Formats: sequence, structure tokens, C-alpha cells
Amino acid sequence: VQLVESGGGLVQAGGSLRLSCAASGRTFSDLDMAWFRQAPGKERELVAAISWDGTNTYYEPSAKERFTISRANAKNSVYLQMNNLKPEDTAVYYCAARAFMLIMIPFEPNNWGQGTQVTVSS
Repeated sequence: VQLVESGGGLVQAGGSLRLSCAASGRTFSDLDMAWFRQAPGKERELVAAISWDGTNTYYEPSAKERFTISRANAKNSVYLQMNNLKPEDTAVYYCAARAFMLIMIPFEPNNWGQGTQVTVSS
């Protein structure tokens, strides 16, 4: 599976960004999808995940009220809408995929994108 992210950038605190991830190489509806992020000096962490059919989602607690993960199987794409961004959201955001499973967490990806930088200024 090849994953290509887009949509990162520089935004002021309180602003919004929408990340996109385009997948290829495998039937997209066979995949659970997720967004991870890694800030400088920190471990990579799961931000949000979505099941193969979009009916089940998971959010890291600090993202739950501000971020929305969604997918469009017809477009082989997954999205992360990020609102009310904070400086602590600054990180490289990675799209990730795994073969669908009944249990969402833990989410252990088989495939990663190259990452897209999100920088939130105060």
C-alpha cells in the first residue's frame, strides 16, 4: 500500500487545517486507516483512527473535541479535519494503514506515508 499525505502547513493558533491521504496498491475498503503524529523529541502517537467502513472511530483524548477523521472509499482517501489548533499540535503527521480488524485499538500499522508537517504558531 502506498500512502501520500497532503494538506500540512503553517497556521496560527485557533486556525484549521485539513489533511488528506491518498492510498493505492490495495482495495481501500479492506483497510483500517489512522493518523499518527510525531513532535520533535517525542515518540510517534496515534491521533485518530477509522474502521474500513467508517462506522467506528477512535480519538486521542486531546484531539477528540477538535479533530475529525473521515474517509471516502470511492476516492481511496482518508482525511483529518483539525480545528482550533494549538501550538502543541505542531508535529509531522503520518497517514497509516492496516488490514481491517474487529478491534480498533491497539492500531499497529502495516504501512506508513512519508508525513506532512503541521506547524501551529502562537
